[in-house]
Amino acid sequence: MTTTHGRPTTKPRLGDLLVQLGFIDDATLTRVLEQQANSGNRLGDELLRQGLVQPIDLMRALATQLGFEFVDLEESHVDFSLAQQIPLALARRLMAMPIRIEDGEAVVAMANPNDVIAVDDLRVVLRRDVRAVMADPRQLSDLIERTLEGDQQVADAMSQATVKVVEADAIAEENDEVSVEDAPIVRFVELLLSKAVRERASDVHIEPTETGTRIRFRVDGVLREEMHPPKQLHNGLISRIKVMANINIAERRLPQDGRVSIEMAGRKVDLRAATVPTIYGEAAVLRLLPRESRAVGLAELDFLPEQLERFIEAIHKPWGAILVTGPTGSGKTTTLYAALAELNDPTRSIMTVEDPVETQMAGIKQVQVHPRAGLTFATALRAFLRADPDVILVGEIRDLETATIAVEASLTGHQVLSSLHTINTSSAPLRLMEMGVEPFLVISAVHAVLAQRLARRLCPRCREESTATEVEVHAIGIPPHLLGPDGSFPLHRPVGCSACGGTGYRGRFAIHELLQITDEVAQLAIANSPAAHIEALAVEQGMWTMKEDGLRKVRNGLTSFQELLRVIA
Repeated sequence: MTTTHGRPTTKPRLGDLLVQLGFIDDATLTRVLEQQANSGNRLGDELLRQGLVQPIDLMRALATQLGFEFVDLEESHVDFSLAQQIPLALARRLMAMPIRIEDGEAVVAMANPNDVIAVDDLRVVLRRDVRAVMADPRQLSDLIERTLEGDQQVADAMSQATVKVVEADAIAEENDEVSVEDAPIVRFVELLLSKAVRERASDVHIEPTETGTRIRFRVDGVLREEMHPPKQLHNGLISRIKVMANINIAERRLPQDGRVSIEMAGRKVDLRAATVPTIYGEAAVLRLLPRESRAVGLAELDFLPEQLERFIEAIHKPWGAILVTGPTGSGKTTTLYAALAELNDPTRSIMTVEDPVETQMAGIKQVQVHPRAGLTFATALRAFLRADPDVILVGEIRDLETATIAVEASLTGHQVLSSLHTINTSSAPLRLMEMGVEPFLVISAVHAVLAQRLARRLCPRCREESTATEVEVHAIGIPPHLLGPDGSFPLHRPVGCSACGGTGYRGRFAIHELLQITDEVAQLAIANSPAAHIEALAVEQGMWTMKEDGLRKVRNGLTSFQELLRVIA
């Protein structure tokens, strides 16, 4: 078989290729060819109809038949800065997307790489030589949507809003009045929030600068810059957010906060907005809290088996307090809901007081605090104790009054679950004592403390495995009992692909540290010993520190060591 420009001049038959690639066997091919002769369908269509091959495998065979490289866009690294050099309209028309630079050429994924006119158009737009590769049209369409279409809509809305603001300013100079009831800024904010939800952002930061505005998304716990609207748009942007969150738009000198429930990108989202005056204008932070239809179970929280067994044992005790600690955004509420889901059955009466109620759970009486009406954590807890609950969840222990009532409730036969802001488990009993709770009440009431942090999960499609060198083992401080028989320790590193947006990470998981309050630990706590002494004793008694739990998860390939250091350092 001769070739031209590296591609075969005589195409092999599709059926033979499918057999050679191992997607079907000879017997299946013979049977389907007979059926195809009767049905009149093409071979590929008949194989898909019968579910004998996957669409992606058929595309691989077609690419081989045509003599082109095939790329699985869900597993390939995509250079998003390169991809955004092609206009949306052109990407749609040609069904093509540049994905990387290789040997000076732009590698372009195409549904039809045989289209030489399209390749010439791409060469002109990208101003470099182009090498076409074949991709699944559905993956291409999705990549265009995620990479270009959403961004283009936001950019267009931002431009329209800016033009409108400039026009309004001109009218105001002439007539001393402005009407912005139909301002495109409403559309811009809507698209901005939809983009944030679609990209799994937990927070949107809108910050005035000396020359404009900076908008950043926090995705998987890390901030990244998204866009820089012009300065003329900033006040209108903040005003629109204030209107949505029922915040006083006339007050610009004081911090304010508000909330609203919206539907974005097909999901119901609770939006919390907080504004702060800065030297360049008001800044706003929007926290996006998708309303989950159900609470996750403990088995879904990435506990290691030994830790999960200890935690379940702790929450199933008939009375006492279980505290979950960590900074804001460390997943404490998710863990508490998972514990409630474990305890929720018809034999128990469960009540919660939260700010706000983030997930509605069947069979549980949930109360949201309303400070202006006098309904605080403390007043709700007092009411709960007259309602005969078995389990009480307190969203957060913030003050002495709440802490005292929660501790006393746990000592009078109730199971109390709550969160507390401390950096580790050993600091939790000391924190309650600092609030003013009597030491003997703390050590009698608290059975266990769980500290946690959220780390980014390595993208399973593109992560790469390596082995730590002897120097790295010592530098990292890996305990000998975590090393393999040959002294090795597996590491994994992020690479980046289209599935993870080029970051190498997708989603997050929790790293845990579980302190069980033994008699010996209680004695150190009541003596007001330093947290480091309490931790050292707990480790002697079998507690895994957060670093050890994290190293075990690094070894299992959940994250990289660099990410572990970022989270717990």
